[in-house]
Amino acid sequence: MIDGPYFWLTVLGVLGTGLVAGVFCAFSTFVMRGLGALPPAQGVAAMKAINVAAVTPPFMAVFLGSAVLCAVIAVVTFVLWPEEGTVELLVGSALYLFGSFGLTMVANVPRNDTLAGLEPGTSEAAAYWSAYLREWTLWNHVRTVASAGAALAYVLALT
Repeated sequence: MIDGPYFWLTVLGVLGTGLVAGVFCAFSTFVMRGLGALPPAQGVAAMKAINVAAVTPPFMAVFLGSAVLCAVIAVVTFVLWPEEGTVELLVGSALYLFGSFGLTMVANVPRNDTLAGLEPGTSEAAAYWSAYLREWTLWNHVRTVASAGAALAYVLALT
């Protein structure tokens, strides 16, 4: 069984990736549906406000902190190569780093940036909004599963 500081790193990994999975799950299951039920101008305006509010220290500490933690866990795992939990630790780190953090950077953030450049009441914004909802939510589903999978892999490493 994993013990000492390595144990606590893994427990923090479970907490961080699990919290991020919960945020992403909330967006996938009801936030985006609620925004999609609004007229496009209101949905665009609301999502733009959410995107600005998301980039605050509390969420970024959890989101970026979890990425750093997962990277540390992966490096420590490669260096120590423990007798138990190695595969689970590496899988958990890869799921979060690539499936959550990496995917955010290549799929969700570019869509947010495009949305940020649009005025809510314009025909251009309305036309982009339906594609944005569909594509952003699809990639968010993947981020949700990857983050939850990372948390599960870390839990399995602890058992």
